[in-house]
Amino acid sequence: MFFACRHAMLGSMTRRILHVDLDEFIAAVEVLRHPELEGKPVVVGGDGDPTKRGVVSTANYVARGYGIRSAMPLRTAVKRCPNAVFLPVDSEAYLAASREVMDVLRSLENAVVQVLGWDEAFIGVEASDPEASARDVQARVLERTHLWCSIGVGDTRLRAKLASGFAKPRGVFTLTRENWFELMGSMPTEALWGIGTKTSRKLAALGLRTVDQLAAADEPMLAGALGPMTGPWLRQLATGEDDGQVSDEPYVPRGHGHERTFQQDLTDPEEIGRELSRLVHELMEDLRTDGRPVERVVVKVRFVPFTTRQHGGKLAEPTTDQIVIERAAQEALGKFDLGRPIRLLGVRAEFAEQTSPPPAAAPIAGR
Repeated sequence: MFFACRHAMLGSMTRRILHVDLDEFIAAVEVLRHPELEGKPVVVGGDGDPTKRGVVSTANYVARGYGIRSAMPLRTAVKRCPNAVFLPVDSEAYLAASREVMDVLRSLENAVVQVLGWDEAFIGVEASDPEASARDVQARVLERTHLWCSIGVGDTRLRAKLASGFAKPRGVFTLTRENWFELMGSMPTEALWGIGTKTSRKLAALGLRTVDQLAAADEPMLAGALGPMTGPWLRQLATGEDDGQVSDEPYVPRGHGHERTFQQDLTDPEEIGRELSRLVHELMEDLRTDGRPVERVVVKVRFVPFTTRQHGGKLAEPTTDQIVIERAAQEALGKFDLGRPIRLLGVRAEFAEQTSPPPAAAPIAGR
């Protein structure tokens, strides 16, 4: 009884959610594979050649000290830190390391584990000392995998997720209803899990710039401005409340996507169309493996120098027909102004909502 017995003498049990977030995960895996890189700035992205187009998948903390961040162009990263070690993405290695970590978490007694991705998971626990339990989890992961993680402790999933950010690196931090507004109230709305740049701008246009302001906002006003479902949901985010439960049901992706960065700009509309067709063909392999019908197709275009736009649409009816999916992708492409050079193309297929499990689980695929 890992969480129950270990602290049974310390007092009554408390239900808490832990958010386990592996520190600098991909870079940390690479340092384990190449111990000589310990203490050096390490950047992982593309094929490891910073003179080529590509973006940073992750950078270790040393590299981040030079201002290198995920999704930054590799060419920008090498300008900021010419002495950094650049490595190619090795998805299989990261997936294997992730499985080791998740196996450690699942081995804990009386704990419900919900995997969120390669490097993070929720754990539902009952413990008299949740922070001590979190440190036990941290120690077990380190002992078994030699990887550090930060752990957020919360009374909701939202608070646990944000708490792990306060815990980084290699720490444990608790965020609950009692200290929510003290810590989060003055922060910008974009600090909330689920609110991105575009949404924060819409909220700012309504005069709502901080978490406090959003939490106190009028729900009918938000519903009218942002939608009857979205508006009230955003206000709930600002309160830190979340009625979702930690579930150990296998993760089922909402869709699949493929994208490609081109070393030479695409300028010919016919060539752009052919490259999109090629991406759709590659995407269909994942869709056939998954087996679920597609209801929406989205195309992503990144123009030179680094402006990204998306267009897409819902299909007349869900389908697995490649001809229909490709036609929808080409129609989405037609919504772009292709008068500018293109450095990246992407296509994503999103599945129809289902009330029962899909016939087969889709494999995790690296990009």
